[in-house]
Amino acid sequence: MNPDQYHECVNDLAIGKKLPKAVYLHKSALPDIDEQLRSFALIQVSVIGLEEHDWDILKFHRDSFKLTLLSYPTFFSDAYPALKKSISIDLTKQRCKETCYQKTDNPPILHRKELMLQAESPHYEDFCLITQEGELAGLYENSKAIGFKRTWESLLESKGYVLVDGRLFRSAAVDSSETKSIDRHKTALSRDDLSTPMKSLANHGYLDGRMSVFDYGCGHGDDLRELEAHGITAQGWDPNWRPEGDKVNADLVNLGFVINVIEDIEERVDALLGAWRLTDKLLVIAAMLGTDAHISKFKAYKDGVITSRNTFQKYYSQSELQSFIEQVLEEEPIAVGPGVFYVFKDKEEEQLYLANKGRQRWQQLSQKTIRVPKAQQVLEQYSMLVQSFWERCLELGRLPAQEELDASDEIKVCLGSPKQAFKLACLKYDQDDFFRSEQQRKEELLIYFALQLFSKRRPYNSMPEQLKRDIKAFFGNYRLATEESKNLLFSLAQPDLIDQKCEKAYQSLPASILNIRHSLILHTRFIDQLPIELQLYIGCATQLYGEIEEIDLIKIHIRSGKLTLMAYDGFETQPLPMLRERIKINMRAGRIEFFDYGYGEYEPQPLYWKSKLIDDCFADCKKQLSFDQRLQEMRLLEENKNFGPVMNDLTKALKEVHGVEIRGYRFFKVDS
Repeated sequence: MNPDQYHECVNDLAIGKKLPKAVYLHKSALPDIDEQLRSFALIQVSVIGLEEHDWDILKFHRDSFKLTLLSYPTFFSDAYPALKKSISIDLTKQRCKETCYQKTDNPPILHRKELMLQAESPHYEDFCLITQEGELAGLYENSKAIGFKRTWESLLESKGYVLVDGRLFRSAAVDSSETKSIDRHKTALSRDDLSTPMKSLANHGYLDGRMSVFDYGCGHGDDLRELEAHGITAQGWDPNWRPEGDKVNADLVNLGFVINVIEDIEERVDALLGAWRLTDKLLVIAAMLGTDAHISKFKAYKDGVITSRNTFQKYYSQSELQSFIEQVLEEEPIAVGPGVFYVFKDKEEEQLYLANKGRQRWQQLSQKTIRVPKAQQVLEQYSMLVQSFWERCLELGRLPAQEELDASDEIKVCLGSPKQAFKLACLKYDQDDFFRSEQQRKEELLIYFALQLFSKRRPYNSMPEQLKRDIKAFFGNYRLATEESKNLLFSLAQPDLIDQKCEKAYQSLPASILNIRHSLILHTRFIDQLPIELQLYIGCATQLYGEIEEIDLIKIHIRSGKLTLMAYDGFETQPLPMLRERIKINMRAGRIEFFDYGYGEYEPQPLYWKSKLIDDCFADCKKQLSFDQRLQEMRLLEENKNFGPVMNDLTKALKEVHGVEIRGYRFFKVDS
């Protein structure tokens, strides 16, 4: 195999951890790569006389005719294994160079191991969870600081985490030292300083000061200090660190990473029930997730394991945690993220949360000429009152009841009944706006009821008054609402219908990419503009995964019953955003697969033709269009293909062929 053939095969690898200058692959994944490249690599290993146990990772160089064999003896047992030795083979000169790291106290360490394995590997899911934990803890933000053991351990300490058997735990949960005082500045609530379940509450607007908070199992009280610094009423109790704290009722109760450290099943149930009894509105529950591969490393004890620190840990799967909560509380939990669930005690709050989830507020206020002279004086005199009434109509998609108006008494005196006020408002504002908001709200409710059927949630015995009025206004009664939503849900089983709706969406959306009869790709900003069937399709697929606020693009697979979520680094600011994470949801199999692509030092896949996926509501839309056209003129992009060269090859071609490099959205000449 000559250098050109070698580099062509390496660049075509479909699996492996791809960096700008190399692709890393575990030896167990070799059967899945091109036979010519696999045979060539194994011949080189045989020539230098290495046994299989002498190496674990193959490093295929992309910038030179070299192959490096890396020894990570603890690849499967350690979350972040250390490099023992490397053997670099210069394929041109047929020379080897061996470097040992056994005697150094600062060896290179490995991250994102799942990228080096096949998705079918029994270790793949476990490694994905390890990577997810690191991302949630903010450990991969500066990739240059995590490549060696010392800097990695220093970063863990600075972020307040410690590794226990390869999994991340907050130091307060395992450290007996005194808590350090932390200066808190009264600025906007810093979600980076909150635990995962508390971040979730903040993301959904529950930590705006309206509701009281109780942290059940608060540890050293890190979350409490952050909340109290922002004027939120927050209290906590912990059996080890705050046993003197009172257990008090609160609107919001957090049971974060508590039940997974209780070895006695009855005590675990009591903790969950105890937190539930203190809950007035919403209980958020979080627990550690783990796979069979990870659990098998430890000594079994009861229904969990004993860690190296002689502590108990119960690792759940997402579905197992959901079932446990449901069985103990006899309530239906709502997944909001991996290992995080909401359980509402206030059922009206739950219905409002579900019914308004992802809802877009209607903002258009198209004015038109007033045609009725007698109304002119009233409209001018009470202009602000009429506007506030009209905005409320657009928000609800129907006429509001008197009790749904902030200035109900004033409106009644000055404008009359809601019907009279509506008639008057229609003389100033475009009634078509109201009809559109009416249709939008009806579709939102149909999706809400259909999702309840999809998740097999029990019907509510009582409903909030607002929801009752919605049902009466849009459907007539609850039976008709359920029947219409059931028909909508069953329609998703028709691939031809999904195909038809994807084509319709492609014609009407501001931006999207349609791969005919295969998939539709769009930005999450446009979800609410999709046909109702596709909005429901996305809603069903994300029921198990949780919220998608951090996702940029969605791919709707037309015939396979799958949905792919994609998160990019720099989507809003870069001409070639880099794929950070891909999540594939298989609705038919009820399975979620995670594919992580890394930060900085790892090479994510660049997103080409971003201009096809954005419109003028994105700040750099015109710059992006010009950028993509320039790449096409250079024959580096093809109009009918949504992919292009890897970043390393693109940079090389720009410099060597065209004598330019990318800076922002522009191309600058460089010395050849």
